[in-house]
Amino acid sequence: MKFKTLFAASVAFAVAGTSLAHAEPQAEVLHWWTSGGEARSVAVLQKEFASRGGKWTDMPVAGGGGDAAMTALRARVLAGNAPTAVQLKGPAIQEWYEEGVLANISSVAKAQGWADVLPASIAGHMKCEGKWCAAPVNVHRIDWIWANAAVLAKNGISMPTSWDEFNAAAAKLQAAGITPLAHGGQAWQDATVFEAVALGIGGPKFFQKAFVELDQATLKSNTMVKVFDQMRIMRGFVDNNFSGRDWNLATAMVMNGEAAFQIMGDWAKGEFLAAGKRPGIDFLCASTPGDGFLYNVDSFAMFAVDGSDKTDGQLLLAELIVGKNFQKVFNMNKGSIPARVDVALDDFDPCAHTSAQDMATSNAGGSLLPSYAHGMALRGAQAGAITDVVTAHFNSDMSSADAVEMLATAVTNSM
Repeated sequence: MKFKTLFAASVAFAVAGTSLAHAEPQAEVLHWWTSGGEARSVAVLQKEFASRGGKWTDMPVAGGGGDAAMTALRARVLAGNAPTAVQLKGPAIQEWYEEGVLANISSVAKAQGWADVLPASIAGHMKCEGKWCAAPVNVHRIDWIWANAAVLAKNGISMPTSWDEFNAAAAKLQAAGITPLAHGGQAWQDATVFEAVALGIGGPKFFQKAFVELDQATLKSNTMVKVFDQMRIMRGFVDNNFSGRDWNLATAMVMNGEAAFQIMGDWAKGEFLAAGKRPGIDFLCASTPGDGFLYNVDSFAMFAVDGSDKTDGQLLLAELIVGKNFQKVFNMNKGSIPARVDVALDDFDPCAHTSAQDMATSNAGGSLLPSYAHGMALRGAQAGAITDVVTAHFNSDMSSADAVEMLATAVTNSM
């Protein structure tokens, strides 16, 4: 009887061991890619993961800026049940690393030669004390202006190359009964417009001092007053129903000719393309007025999890994310450009070629800058303090001078 029991136990152990040895890689992925173009993009990664034998559990959290996703993440981590991979970027990666909850994926990074194919500035965001802890998906440009080609042509307007030209074009459109600027009244969208205006009016060195170094003299400068002056003008070009509008609905306003322009990162292009719109024909793209390039790098940080199936899932996911095929297919859908420098852009649209050329030029000229509004330049407390002031000004009659004083104080208090 004892022999039979031992035999049965040994068989059960052998079966379990075989099952564990062949456990499929698993990944629960938390992200906020929920709009049309974004959902189509993330589906590419899901398909590749499944083709390699992986089981993907999707955890999408709506909200273009990712604030809702971060709230969900904190709850999961505090409960001791972190997702396998989380859409994170910039200093937020380092903040979570300091909490001791990120995994080390250096093995796959070394095996796949990431250091040889990623720009040093982008690679720097992906490392935690020299160890790879995140995988970059793309490079988004933030300071884009999108336009409905037919609306502009009908009204005899060209894409503006200065803020004065933008203001004149917007006034003409408004007189014709067209909303000049499609905008959603959400804090991160206000910040997106603000930093594009700040870069255009102040220039790259001003932006670096103000929103990367948090220099008090720059924050209090007359140039910053001019930035808020332009934001007050911009507020007058937005329709009355903008409050709470999602960014992709603002993009749709441009698509259907209800509005002429939108200032938004190049994920907006993903929406145009998903709707069958053609760049240069149905919609136009150009950098917002001024010099420089504001970047946002989407990436996935890998959280410490238990179980070989989950750790295998992390390594497979990281390999696929930085792989040439995904970098190409994903970014063609998403509207961004690959993080890898060795991906051919032959099949990409003209806006992507412009973005890649401008990034190379800005990188060489020292004007390639991390977006503060999209979590690349500053930690959450400092970025939030700036955005709170921007939104308060945009939604009130606050003077530019008062906004500048409030900005400097808010930044000081957030340190």
